[in-house]
Amino acid sequence: MSKERVNIVGGGPKKVLYTLRTISRIGLLDSAKALKSRNACKACGLGMGGQRGGMTNELDEFPSVCNKSIQAQSTDIQPPIPNELFDHSLTDFNELNDYELEHLGRLDTPVFKAAGEDRYRPISWDEAMTLAADRFKATSPERSFFYSSGRSSNEAGFVLQLLARLYGTNNVNNCSYYCHQATGVGLGNVLGSGTATITLEDLGGADLVFVIGANPASNHPRFVHQLKNCRDRGGQVIVINPAKEPGLVRFAVPKSPKSMLSGGTWIASRYLQPKIGSDLALLKGIAKALLESGAINADFIAAHTENFTAYKQDIEQTPWSVITSASGLTQADIAAVADDYRRAEHAVFAWGMGITHHLNGVDNVEAIANLALLRGMLGKPSAGLLPLRGHSNVQGIGTIGVKPILAADVLAAIEREWQVTLPATRGLDTLACLETADAGDIDCALMLGGNLYGATPNAEFARRALDAVGFKVYLTTTLNRGHVRGMEHSEALILPVAARDEEPEPTTQESMFNYVRLSDGGIKRLRNVRSEVSILAELGERLMPDSSVNFKAFGKHSHVRAAIAATVPGMQELVDIDQSLQEFTISGRILHTPTFNTASGKAGFKTHQLPHVDITEYPYHLASIRSEGQFNSIIYEQSDSYRGTTTRWCVLIGKEDLKRLELAPGDLVSLVSASGRMDSLVVYEFDLPAGSLLAYYPEANVLIGTERDPRSQTPAFKSVPVRIERVSQ
Repeated sequence: MSKERVNIVGGGPKKVLYTLRTISRIGLLDSAKALKSRNACKACGLGMGGQRGGMTNELDEFPSVCNKSIQAQSTDIQPPIPNELFDHSLTDFNELNDYELEHLGRLDTPVFKAAGEDRYRPISWDEAMTLAADRFKATSPERSFFYSSGRSSNEAGFVLQLLARLYGTNNVNNCSYYCHQATGVGLGNVLGSGTATITLEDLGGADLVFVIGANPASNHPRFVHQLKNCRDRGGQVIVINPAKEPGLVRFAVPKSPKSMLSGGTWIASRYLQPKIGSDLALLKGIAKALLESGAINADFIAAHTENFTAYKQDIEQTPWSVITSASGLTQADIAAVADDYRRAEHAVFAWGMGITHHLNGVDNVEAIANLALLRGMLGKPSAGLLPLRGHSNVQGIGTIGVKPILAADVLAAIEREWQVTLPATRGLDTLACLETADAGDIDCALMLGGNLYGATPNAEFARRALDAVGFKVYLTTTLNRGHVRGMEHSEALILPVAARDEEPEPTTQESMFNYVRLSDGGIKRLRNVRSEVSILAELGERLMPDSSVNFKAFGKHSHVRAAIAATVPGMQELVDIDQSLQEFTISGRILHTPTFNTASGKAGFKTHQLPHVDITEYPYHLASIRSEGQFNSIIYEQSDSYRGTTTRWCVLIGKEDLKRLELAPGDLVSLVSASGRMDSLVVYEFDLPAGSLLAYYPEANVLIGTERDPRSQTPAFKSVPVRIERVSQ
């Protein structure tokens, strides 16, 4: 099996054939209409579509489309779920796997499950909206929470957070607390802004791109095209990832005939595989090598940064022996990366959840920013920082205020605009809301998209906490595990919503490059779905009929955009975007000059202690991963064509550990953590450092505890201490 691993290449004919199969299943006409329409892509935050055309990015590159785009469309272009299916009990639905649940069809009528029942029943829209308003009226606002995924629109997110706060709670949160919240906190601490500092055009001028703790070959395929371009123009791509991902070694880019015919483009010019959880040690090691060789930009540091002396002292006092022992890499390996960086003139640092999903995720992000500051790779074109965002509008959802603490200027603007006083108490983050529910202190919750159950660590805790919420409202397009688990004793109402390209009025989304797109919507597929905005506006009207905010008017998307433009800095151009059709980059975020949004106007170096690792009871570290055939918690395929697995119920183990444990591919083992166990997992060999394991998310959530990074509240999904137990066969 290890021999096969070497031969797997990302992209290529498999990707093309998968696309053809998917298009055949959903229909050529429907596929073409969905992909060509002027709507932002529904998949990752890299962004494409909008007013430049459905398969075009902001650089007018065509075709800018990938497998994830096709996958995202595939579940939306389904016939409605027959009402007869809801005659089945929750037990029946729970016997389906995640793929089967998502592919039952589209929801096209509200359904309700009463507390004493074990099944959903279809109800009318009026009955559904009356029920939702009555339940929220019957409880205290502080005993509720409001949650959004990253696929909703800016318009829906703004109405959601405004509704919640006028109702009386700041328990407003989103999925970023389970992904890139550590990025927002870390970059905010160093730079005063928590998003990417570069544009897509900047990426095209880089001569070195770091890809740290991310697998864009599976999760952001169009980003791999940018990496290919960097290699084609003589630049370097340094990949830092415990797993040797085939698509990051070599990738056959479907839009490039040369890449396809040659068997794939070599992506990584250098590939480092540190032990899981040792990112900070490696990042400090690169900094140490730079300092020792004098390869720093002293003029930039003196003019545009602060706290360098303390940072330099910390790096110098960290012994190489500690760095190499923690990371599993040699000093020569690390020095070689530093030397590549020394020669670069325009370096971009890109990272994913392999950096943020740790107990020290904020430290990791700050350490990456430190490296950029050391060589002056901030504040100039074609250099900077790029967090690889997952959901297509997760960044926009945060921009317009779906978070527990509103920025002071936004809070003041909202209060001034409508002459209201919003609650002053600090809201609860995502995991804290569920912990509060588990303690019996949450009565109602509203979930705008997503799969909060599947996204939450410690699956049994998630089930118990959600079931403790007396009444839950879900706005969604399809069923997922979160709609049928955690329902044993509670009420649940599911409201079917229009997908982005079905919205009756235009909506907007923000990419990871801070670029705001306008989606036309307008495609008609189902007869009984409603816009997310209209549902939330009607709920606001029913809950607060005497509010100074005219929620009925908020049923018009243009009215919502005018409100966003009037209250959220940088979003002024949103006010007439449906008329001007002028998409834009949010002002004040791209750093082409070294002026930072901090009190001093300078960026601040940060120092960190290396984490202590205890391997006595649980000697291995497990990272939960996504497969090629999934997007976040949505499962499109059971197999993973890149890693060669045919089941998701498996564990990936390195050759050295297999030899030491006397295991072979195909054997069965169990994984045990302090939080749970996974039994009878199929063993696959994969290129990993000793002591590091991989298992698929969300299945591996049973092993992941609720321990979190104290500064971002992000759980440690990718550094879970476990032990391996052999299963007798």
